[in-house]
Amino acid sequence: MSSNTNIRTRIILGLTSAVVLALSRATAADSYKIDPAHTSLNFSIRHMGVSNVKGHFDAFAGSLVLDHGSIKEASGMVQVKSVNTGMERRDSHLRSPDFFDVAKYPEIRFKTKRVEQRGERTVLIADFTMRGVTKEMRLPVTLSGPIKDPQGTTRIGLEGRTTLNRKDYGIQFNGVMETGGLMLGEEVAIEIDAEATKQGPATAENQ
Repeated sequence: MSSNTNIRTRIILGLTSAVVLALSRATAADSYKIDPAHTSLNFSIRHMGVSNVKGHFDAFAGSLVLDHGSIKEASGMVQVKSVNTGMERRDSHLRSPDFFDVAKYPEIRFKTKRVEQRGERTVLIADFTMRGVTKEMRLPVTLSGPIKDPQGTTRIGLEGRTTLNRKDYGIQFNGVMETGGLMLGEEVAIEIDAEATKQGPATAENQ
């Protein structure tokens, strides 16, 4: 066999290996969809410096792309009008221009820019958009699973905890107490406890 034939053979084998590797990587990524029935998006804020007022959102959607068991991408959307603190009068105030201004800014959005691995903890670095302001958010998360439910659906769990300053997003409203202290804190704690179901191989369309 001539040297030219050997070279051509090596090139063909190299290209074949590259194609096989690319295909294996492409099929390794799977798309998951957040299951609202088994997911909660909670928040809390300090009230008068003595207690925490807690709430959650009832309407939201989200998706994840996992590659070999690790998060590659994540995105989410919250319908802000679904805010629920268990008191309608307070919720109506939260929907007003003093706070979320739902009529003008109906959605909160989250979209990853990159993912970092810190030991066993995954950190999602994302654009977080609320009340028309987009800032970078770092959201540490922990994955659980995958497991198969009784219906044969593959599920994963995701837990995330972070804080944000509401004033960074234009939510300036506050009240002053007789003692001179403020009614509301600036830091808002966010807790995500989610389940997501496997939809199939991730493609450019469903990413």
